[in-house]
Amino acid sequence: MTAISQKIIQTKDMQRNFVEVSLPLPLQQTFTYSIPSGIQDKISIGSRVLVPFGSRSLVGYAVVFHETLNEELALEPASIKKVTQLLDSEPLLTGEIIKLTQWAAGYYLSSWGEMLKASLPAGINATVEERFQITNSGIEYLKRNSSKRTQKIDLLQFLDENGETEFKELKKTFGASKVRRISKELHELEFVSIRHQTVASKVKTKKQKAVRLLNTPQEAKPPTKTQQEIIDFLAKTSEQLLISELMEILDVGISPIKTLAKRGFVEIITTEIRRDPLMGFALPKATKITLTDEQSAVLTKIKKPLQSQSYRAFLLHGITGSGKTEVYIRAIKETISHGKSALMLVPEIALTPVFSKRLRSVFGKEVAILHSSLSTGERFDEWRRIRNGKAQVVIGTRSAVFAPLQNLGLIVVDEEHDGSYRQHEMPFYNARDVAIVRASNAKAVIILGSATPALESFHNSQIGKYEYLSLPNRIENRPLAKAEIIDMREVFAAGSDDKILAPQLLKAIEETHKRGEQTIILLNRRGFSQFVLCRSCGESIRCMNCDITLTFHKSRQKLVCHYCSHSVTAPEKCPSCESEFIYFLGEGTEQIEKILEEKFPQLSISRLDRDTTKKRREMENVLSAFSEGKIDMLVGTQMIAKGHDFPNVTLVGVVSVDAGLSMPDFRSAEKTFQLLTQVAGRAGRGNRKGSVLIQSYYPEHYALQHAKEQNYKEFYKREIEFRKSMNYPPFVALASILIKHPNHNYAFENAKILRDSLDSANEKNHCIVLGPAPAPLSRLKGEHRLQILIKSRNRKHLRQTIDFAVAQAHENNCDMKIVYIEIDPINLL
Repeated sequence: MTAISQKIIQTKDMQRNFVEVSLPLPLQQTFTYSIPSGIQDKISIGSRVLVPFGSRSLVGYAVVFHETLNEELALEPASIKKVTQLLDSEPLLTGEIIKLTQWAAGYYLSSWGEMLKASLPAGINATVEERFQITNSGIEYLKRNSSKRTQKIDLLQFLDENGETEFKELKKTFGASKVRRISKELHELEFVSIRHQTVASKVKTKKQKAVRLLNTPQEAKPPTKTQQEIIDFLAKTSEQLLISELMEILDVGISPIKTLAKRGFVEIITTEIRRDPLMGFALPKATKITLTDEQSAVLTKIKKPLQSQSYRAFLLHGITGSGKTEVYIRAIKETISHGKSALMLVPEIALTPVFSKRLRSVFGKEVAILHSSLSTGERFDEWRRIRNGKAQVVIGTRSAVFAPLQNLGLIVVDEEHDGSYRQHEMPFYNARDVAIVRASNAKAVIILGSATPALESFHNSQIGKYEYLSLPNRIENRPLAKAEIIDMREVFAAGSDDKILAPQLLKAIEETHKRGEQTIILLNRRGFSQFVLCRSCGESIRCMNCDITLTFHKSRQKLVCHYCSHSVTAPEKCPSCESEFIYFLGEGTEQIEKILEEKFPQLSISRLDRDTTKKRREMENVLSAFSEGKIDMLVGTQMIAKGHDFPNVTLVGVVSVDAGLSMPDFRSAEKTFQLLTQVAGRAGRGNRKGSVLIQSYYPEHYALQHAKEQNYKEFYKREIEFRKSMNYPPFVALASILIKHPNHNYAFENAKILRDSLDSANEKNHCIVLGPAPAPLSRLKGEHRLQILIKSRNRKHLRQTIDFAVAQAHENNCDMKIVYIEIDPINLL
């Protein structure tokens, strides 16, 4: 076992006797194995290997070779286990991605093996299957004790009757923990043998029969009329064609094609088929766009490092509708002209189809798409095209930062401020920041684009870390939508019948529809009601696993936890006092949609949130219908707030904006300002003026006031003062440590050990250590959550404190399996 190596070693002349393997486990070290002589010439850096690990076999990744066991490894040859199997004739991982994941794992204190696994598409990783079989000794033992009814006898009886059995089948009958415990005892007694078998990846290449034309055979009998039509058509295509396509186009059966193959006119072959994510979607027509002077000036600055092929980081601060996308496309064109490839990251899956179609219309088959809503087969095909160098342009969400592009020249991170770039589960990473490091490693250009840059990014542009570029005006000098804040306190005081939608907003919707224009209504909470309250006893119905109230979803008549997905049928009586006075409070998108449908039955209204987009391509279909004018009003969460260009939208309404401001997070004002500015930018993007109505009970808040004016720089001035005075990023480096366990006392005991270790490690580093204290969401998924925050004006001191404390806490018997460390967290809930 060794710490993560600082160098990735692969020398052709080196005798590959030993290999360091990174395993997809929550461990921050690699493990050394000896390489059997039969595969020493075949194994490469990035190859997947099957290795023994304790009583298991695991698939890991070869990352470093050694010729001898040097002193640094401090290992004895006799203690080294052998690699069991080499899984790849050609390594899946490139040297660039291995280096990038190594940095990411080190920086974010994550597992390198888990980071490597995350860089590969789902379904490509082989798995190891455990298979159990009764031995001859076990059969004899069973015969002698067949009359007894013990757990061991039951398991042996099952194996004797069913033969060799997979672990997952035994788990169904006996339970996972019981199988583990009993099989271990039986294996030690040699009554059961355990065999590990590698199971190939689930996803395979898709293949179909195709036909291609051959030279006309000599002395051939003339083809029939139908056969001649097939020959003539294939002659025109001058390439192979899928048999299914040929049959559909010419309206012929399979028989004449087979006859032509028998007679030597054509050849039937098996060919690999690409599962194209954009198959069936109409692409926008490529139009000639003349750049504005501002766009031209920005592009000129970007082109210089592209031409010199040197690293440069740009922050492109362009207001909504200023033409950032066209700048991206021109920069990608410039990159490709120099023989380089380009990567474009977008934060939300909702944006991927929009940009994908645009890029495909410009760059054709050079474009590959990577995001989680693709089928496993589509993602596998797209990843292989990238790995094989058949795609020069890649667009995708967070994990696409690890796309195995060759000869990278440009990375674009659109909406760079968006929290979706942050991976909130192990392995932790921020795709925006990983992209910056990747660009630096590749000597490539990176463009961070946003109308509302993250405070840290804007700060970096002010101190010279990034070069600042600005697009302060909309295309054709179209005005920004006029925004107004509706004071809901006045609406309430006026005795309005409707306490959810203000009269001003309802009137504006009606007038917008009369003009034949469209409306967007934003409410960043899904469901029908946010919680259920008993008006007799005051109890609310909470999740049994989490310390939060359940959300009512009327369409399903269910109360659902949005964190662990626990659900119960909506009650008719209070579970605590059996009162029938159940009260549903706090509106969500489902309720807003219903209210609007009742008030405006003549309008076609659709809702877009996670509940309505579970079906494949449902999101693309709704957005496409709205873009074509088939839908009058779109109600949704933040997924409708950014990146979309709907020229006929002239009204945006924002409901319950105060919920975001009340979140216990130092970024709550920034996130609210960004969301409001982004959604306001959806209005008035065409030739008609737009308006934005924001409902709030706290209209004086500076985030709302500056969002109303879409004045980022004034918001930045106010917010940066707050960050500086309270010691928050960008003035300090921040780390969050969560200690999670079902038993609160156990979690607290370990948190106390860790805090004592942090205090000891911090004696000379002068970090600010806060906690342990209950996290804002103190219980989730059945686990109590305690939080420790660490701040430091010196990132090196922060890291030293954490590293030393973790080592000391481990020595003091802290259970590190329940400790989760996040570097640069963006969500402190």
